[in-house]
Parts: sequence; structure tokens; C-alpha cells
Amino acid sequence: MEIINAAPIAQEQNHSSCQHSQADEISNPAVNYGEFTEAQQDLQAAERAKNIPAEVPEILVNGIEITESQVLGEMQYHPADTKRQSMVKAAEYLIIGELIKQKADELAIDYDPMSLDTASEYQLINQLIAHERITPSASTAECQRFYQQNKGKFTTSPLVELRHILLAAAPDDVTERIRLKDVAEEMINRIQEEPACFNDMVTAHSACPSKAMSGNLGQVSQGQTVAEFERHIFKAQAGLIDYPIETRYGFHIVLIERKIDGAELPFDYVKDKVSEYLNEKVKRKTIAQYMQQLIKAADIKGFNFDYENSPLIQ
Repeated sequence: MEIINAAPIAQEQNHSSCQHSQADEISNPAVNYGEFTEAQQDLQAAERAKNIPAEVPEILVNGIEITESQVLGEMQYHPADTKRQSMVKAAEYLIIGELIKQKADELAIDYDPMSLDTASEYQLINQLIAHERITPSASTAECQRFYQQNKGKFTTSPLVELRHILLAAAPDDVTERIRLKDVAEEMINRIQEEPACFNDMVTAHSACPSKAMSGNLGQVSQGQTVAEFERHIFKAQAGLIDYPIETRYGFHIVLIERKIDGAELPFDYVKDKVSEYLNEKVKRKTIAQYMQQLIKAADIKGFNFDYENSPLIQ
């Protein structure tokens, strides 16, 4: 069988002779495959890397490069449905951060570049805006208009006077909860037929300390009980709620005896809260507009911003 040797054959070699001295033998370089020096391996790796296309194109922000390694390293903090979406978010964050630092340098505002994170960058943006005297706020007229359009939000808490029966079950005891739901529904059916038996059922079945007062919880306002309970009692009308309410404590059979609607609060009473809320909205809008101005004024290569859909700008 003929073996093709990649090494060149010496001209003075005797082709007719099968006898060669050890010194005359020509070694096959394939024999030493894998015995390259570390420097040779590094050169080969670098050569191979040249032929691998970059995952992230070159991004320049006013001449300062955002490297591929920076973007890939930042992606872990920007989860998304696809790798590309995560990459876009990471690149946006790094570009905006670079623009903020460059503007701070331009205005001679002190900051520690080694300790910048999302919170400190937000503070630095506020410093930039304050330095440039961009401090809009909501006017009294705007506050009054918002109040008039949202009067239903500015009321005292409604009150519900109720009694209940608690059938207690641990949050993770699925079997017991299934059983108690059936028991609660049967009890509701019986109370609907014989309303006077509510007191007897409280005494016989309730696991709440209120059983000593016939299940009376008194007047309940918003925030006094757990959210999953309040979602139902404040929507219900007076009378027996015709289904058991499930909470972390178990199942509740609830009889609402009286409801008192919340009273409307006057503007003077809530104007400070309205002003605070609107000023925060104005502040966020100002920051978004300021960032758009920085982006539009910058020389950014390798990345196009989607102003409408970028959560970082919004």
C-alpha cells in the first residue's frame, strides 16, 4: 500500500534500496501532531478566531467602543424571550450608561465610574438635569384637572360590617381544602334555607377567635384583613355571600350585615398627594426626553435606538 508523505523527499535518496540507515530516515510531521508549543497553539487559536463572525457588531459611542465582551457580560441582567432581544437590551443599557458618563465629564460633575449601577446612574441623571436647570413640575391647574377626572380614587375607605365562619386549613393541605370547600358549600345552602342557624354553625365550626362574638369582625376597612378576603367582601352586597371565600387560612362563610360607602375627599385634603404623583410622572418624562436628546446628539455607530419601545428610555 502506498503512503503519501507530506514531507519533501531528498534527491540523493536511493529509490531502489529498501535499506536506510536511521540517520537517513525522513520523519513524518504527522507523527508529532499535537506536540505544538503553547505559543503555536495561541497563534492557531487567534487565526481561527479571525474566521468566527462576532456576535455583536462594533459599537462606538462618540468614539468610545462598547466591546462585544461587555455586551455579552451584561446580557445576564436583561432576560428576554430571545438571545437577540437580551443582547439589544444589554447594548442599550451600556450605551446609555456611556452617554451619562460622558455628559457628566463634560459638565465636570463628580462620580465614581467604578461603582456605577442602575441606582447610581439614575441619581447621576438627576444631577445632570438639575445642573442644566431642567426642573419642570405640575401646576395647580394640572393637579385640579387630574383630581376632577379621578374623583373616584379620592375617597375614604368603605366600611363593611360582617360576621363569618372560618373552616381552617393549612395552605399546602390540598386534600383538606377540597373537602372543606364541599363542607362550606353545604353550610351555605343550609343557611340560605334557615338563616337563623348561622349562630349555631359559628359556635360548632368556626376556627376564628371571633366565634366568641358570634363570628362578628366588626367594621372592616380596606387594608385591615388579607387581600384575598377583601377582594370579595368589598364587592359584595349586604347579605350572605353565596359562595365560600378561600384565603391562606382556609374557607370563610361570610354574612355582610352593613356596608358604608367611602366618602369623597375634597381637593385641599389630597392636593399634596396629587402634586407628588404628577411631579413624579413629569420627572420620569423629563428623564426620558433628556436621554433622547443625549442619544440624538451623540455619534453612535453600530446601533439604532427604538425610542418608542425601549423600556430604558421610557
